[in-house]
Amino acid sequence: MQMQTPSGDLCSIPALLARNARVHGGKPAYREKEFGIWQTWTWAQTAEEIRNIALGLMILGINRGDYVAIIGRNRPALYWSMVAAQMCGAIPVPLYQDAVAEEMAYVLDHCGARFVIAGDQEQVDKVLEIQDRLPNIEHILYHDKRGMRKYDHSHLNWLHDVAEEGKAGHYRVEAELDARTAELTWDHTCVMLYTSGTTGKPKGVVLSNRNVIETARNSAEFDRLGPGEDILAYLPMAWVGDFIFSVGQSFWTGFCVNCPESAATMMTDLREIGPTYFFAPPRVFEGQLTSVMIRMEDAGRFKKWLFDHYMDVARRVGPAILDGKPVSGMDRLRYALGNLFVYGPLKNTLGFSRVRVGYTAGEAIGPEIFDFYRSLGINLKQLYGQTEATVFITQQPDGEVRSDTVGVPSPGVEVKIAENGEVLYRSPGTFVEYYKNPDSTASTKDAEGWVATGDAGFFEEGSGHLRIIDRAKDVGKMSDGSLFAPKYVENKLKFYPNILEAVVFGNGRDRCTAFINIDLTAVGNWAERNNIAYSSYQELAGHPKVLDMIQKHVEEVNASVAQDRMLSGCQIHRFLVLHKELDADDGEMTRTRKVRRNIIAEKYADLIAGLYDGSKQVSTRTEVTYEDGRKGYINATLEMRDAKVVPVAQSRKEAA
Repeated sequence: MQMQTPSGDLCSIPALLARNARVHGGKPAYREKEFGIWQTWTWAQTAEEIRNIALGLMILGINRGDYVAIIGRNRPALYWSMVAAQMCGAIPVPLYQDAVAEEMAYVLDHCGARFVIAGDQEQVDKVLEIQDRLPNIEHILYHDKRGMRKYDHSHLNWLHDVAEEGKAGHYRVEAELDARTAELTWDHTCVMLYTSGTTGKPKGVVLSNRNVIETARNSAEFDRLGPGEDILAYLPMAWVGDFIFSVGQSFWTGFCVNCPESAATMMTDLREIGPTYFFAPPRVFEGQLTSVMIRMEDAGRFKKWLFDHYMDVARRVGPAILDGKPVSGMDRLRYALGNLFVYGPLKNTLGFSRVRVGYTAGEAIGPEIFDFYRSLGINLKQLYGQTEATVFITQQPDGEVRSDTVGVPSPGVEVKIAENGEVLYRSPGTFVEYYKNPDSTASTKDAEGWVATGDAGFFEEGSGHLRIIDRAKDVGKMSDGSLFAPKYVENKLKFYPNILEAVVFGNGRDRCTAFINIDLTAVGNWAERNNIAYSSYQELAGHPKVLDMIQKHVEEVNASVAQDRMLSGCQIHRFLVLHKELDADDGEMTRTRKVRRNIIAEKYADLIAGLYDGSKQVSTRTEVTYEDGRKGYINATLEMRDAKVVPVAQSRKEAA
């Protein structure tokens, strides 16, 4: 379906909703699993639900330009609330559901939200905790009424009651609602999303209807997405990717959005839905592969042999078959048998039997992990994007999929490399502005619409594919003048299932060092198989055999890094395994799991000093945040390990 010109009538999400109710009225639009049963709403029913919420908001007195905060897990009613707010001329602002009250306070105050729509009691409690500092908040609505009976309802409303009141009193406000909906143009704000804030306070990214709809159209046409697709909406609603997939592309194409019952049941729900279009950050794919490998280690001898034998076949010919390249008849037969005995059942177990297009982004994914999924016949691809671009900057076309690039510019997107190596782009998805922050807007987007991504990269000669090296602000120099690119090394470390997170230091210094977090699931299973007893993450992370294993991984990465002439100086000379996982609640990571380097460097200054002064052990005391918000401390004595490195002069000579 071709998009109409800006003078057409499909210039807002509510306009697309009206079209879908008319054209796809009987087709499923949303599903939600509750109490173990899937509930389904067609596009016609969805349009009615959204309109009733919008009418209810009108009766409560919502104004044009009001900001409506949406907080909770992925649920149809919360997606509907975002579109209902748009119909009223208001602006939805989704927040991260796992944000603590203090984080929420900043966003709610910054945007001046009058209305808050919360998913459940937990989210309501967080808002009530900070409400005395937020005089703008006039109405709090909640979707799940469990636990809410004894609350003071003078400013609280059950979302269902609001919708019912809107339905009953529609004649009082429907003319005004219709007028506001008809006013919406390409240039009206569609949504405001807050960045993760790796270096400071989150910024409110204003995205217009044009940004969202044109990006949804271009990206949907790129992968031939249609109304028959099924997706699983499980990533944070405050993240731009979820918004473009679960609202933008969904409303453009008319496909179905499926909401899992909870994070705990997500993998089961994934298998039941069997999405045709799937997105996950690398950590999800890494976690699934780790789970598969753990299960195979525990499998019987014949089953293990069968898996290893046919996975060898898959790695050799699977990607070529997926890309439509020539493969011998005998290899096709072997692959077909592998699909019967191994790949088919494995894809079914993972929930990927029907995946036609899969994407990963956010961080680099390990080549071995990436190739594993493609060898099974899963069309997994990489994209490069950011909130300010309404996600899409580059994508990988079918037949040109590689693990070491992020593809070519997405349709309608221009990309160039600045003199300092920073990636710049402009596109229909380029954000309008940072809310209440003209200085940051001007420093990020120039007068011609070019946006500085903050990432360093280059285009490959011949293929025209973009390769990202690191965050531009993180790229530095070692004391000898050689290039320092920490993310390049960190990603190589995280390719190992045993390593969950890594932070590399070395800018301005004579050598690199690293903090490492182990993956408790993978290392715990390894410990069990090797009869290693432990009672906590801290004890396992400090076990000598675990340190030996991590040291082997670090030295293998050093050998790999040594082969790169530009980055051979980034080998890790010393490392330690942290006594706790880096955590967003402790301020060490963003809600999208991006490392906050400055905070880590300040918080663990004693450990970094120990890595560089030659200490064998360092005793430290670290503040942590418990799940209930209380603060506490943990004490630990960490062992510093030396890692074997390949001499830089030798590595450069070999590379030459």
